[in-house]
Amino acid sequence: MGRATAWLTLVMTVVTFVIVVLRYVFDAGFIWVQESVTWMHAMVFMLGAAYALHHEEHVRVDIFYRGMAPRRRAIVDVFGILLFLFPFCAYLVAESWDFVAASWSIREASRESGGLPYPFVPMLKSVLLLMPVLLGLQGLSLLLKSLRAMRAPAER
Repeated sequence: MGRATAWLTLVMTVVTFVIVVLRYVFDAGFIWVQESVTWMHAMVFMLGAAYALHHEEHVRVDIFYRGMAPRRRAIVDVFGILLFLFPFCAYLVAESWDFVAASWSIREASRESGGLPYPFVPMLKSVLLLMPVLLGLQGLSLLLKSLRAMRAPAER
């Protein structure tokens, strides 16, 4: 997912450059291309969240965490995953489900004339469900890793 997100970032940059050239050199523009950049930008953050968690690149206030022993860090991670990450993922799925389902059921397309056609809008809104699932799976992996670290013999 990290590589796909990295490539998506490159594509987004190139498309943005093309939009600028079309607008200022050729005095032309396409609504669907501009909308695609907005959606790509959202997807980069949403699909990159689990990857960032995997590589511990997410935002963390680690004034104390950084200096802790591995077992203590594992305990903090377990509580953080169980008390914050999993409930957050469940909340996102619960709140997004009807929103995404409605988009599919009405065959939603862009509100703008010349914007993204069906099925792009519902597919893109489905990322609202994919992100917490991927984040939850990565959280499960981190939880299992942390539980293993808690059971490991203490360092001396």
